[in-house]
Amino acid sequence: MHLTEEQLMIQETARKFAESELKPIAEEIDKKMEYPVEMFKKMGEVGFMGLMVPAEYGGTGTDTVSYAIVIEELARACASSALGVAAHNSLACGPISLMGTEEQKQKYLPELATGEAIGAFCLTEPHCGSDASAIKTTAVLKGDKYILNGTKTYVTNGGWARYLVATAVTDPTKGAKGISAFIIENDFPGFIVGSKERKLGVRASGTYEIVFENCEVPKANLLGPEGAGFKAFMKTLEGGRISIGSMAVGIAQAAMEAAIAFGSDRRQFGKAITEFQATQMKLADMATEIHAARLLVHDAASRRDAGEEFGRYASMAKLYASEMAMRATNHAIQIHGGYGYVREYHVERFYRDAKLTEIGEGTSEIQRIIIARSLLQAS
Repeated sequence: MHLTEEQLMIQETARKFAESELKPIAEEIDKKMEYPVEMFKKMGEVGFMGLMVPAEYGGTGTDTVSYAIVIEELARACASSALGVAAHNSLACGPISLMGTEEQKQKYLPELATGEAIGAFCLTEPHCGSDASAIKTTAVLKGDKYILNGTKTYVTNGGWARYLVATAVTDPTKGAKGISAFIIENDFPGFIVGSKERKLGVRASGTYEIVFENCEVPKANLLGPEGAGFKAFMKTLEGGRISIGSMAVGIAQAAMEAAIAFGSDRRQFGKAITEFQATQMKLADMATEIHAARLLVHDAASRRDAGEEFGRYASMAKLYASEMAMRATNHAIQIHGGYGYVREYHVERFYRDAKLTEIGEGTSEIQRIIIARSLLQAS
């Protein structure tokens, strides 16, 4: 797929920023499991925090292919940064842009677009992950406020998000059709930031528990009509799968580049290990699969930009790219040998980071179910 001149410029901007600002800190922030939140403001200054926000609300309003390019370039340098930007754009700004009233868009999107405010998405709960329709968080309308009670888990950016989009049950008799969406501000009474998760990978990205304890949410913060939350969030996740696929491609690209650099310098039996066919076979597989995954991601993004139904293709892209990233990072470790198993050479971090892409925005198993159902429904 050939990129336009504008998309190439966006790619160059993202790559330069990632190389100069993110790559130098990636290892240290992973080790400390802390993210420099001020980096989001820097990314806002170059437009990365408003990629999914229309220009009239202060965003860049880029096409989805350009968005995918930016996430890939950020992930190539620092997967934790890429995940934070992706969650902010796809999962927080996206629903407000698509479902919000004019007043809601005017109030929330300008701050989100600049990185002045960080966004988050609250869906998963302790007892339900893949079965998102089984949420237990409730929202009861009392006067001019909804009272929310419940707990959300695995909330990316949750600890520093000013605005969060969340689901809650407004009518327990209607199943998934009784789930609604809300815009939450982190200073609403009853909003509590819970524990921070200690993770295998993308360790600098903050993943938090969020608790609603009689949380008071103004009626005006209902996002879309009552009962429309579940369907809207499932659509939101379709776009998020393009983000995760892009992230997987970026991680795999970094792993391949590291393997080539190491293998070209590392000498065994009198020659560079890249001269051995065993190494070359791994590199060839990595390059081929990375290219295929990138094309799948860009195809799904192009379909979304064209206004076509893209859900099946987003699932295909996310499924293939995430599993490819695991293979690519595994190959990179093997090429490094013992050095690949220690932190100094970074490829072990790429391997840990890649695993998240097989889980986030729907596991590989869920993607296969989505793809199969789409095929059977079309037959």
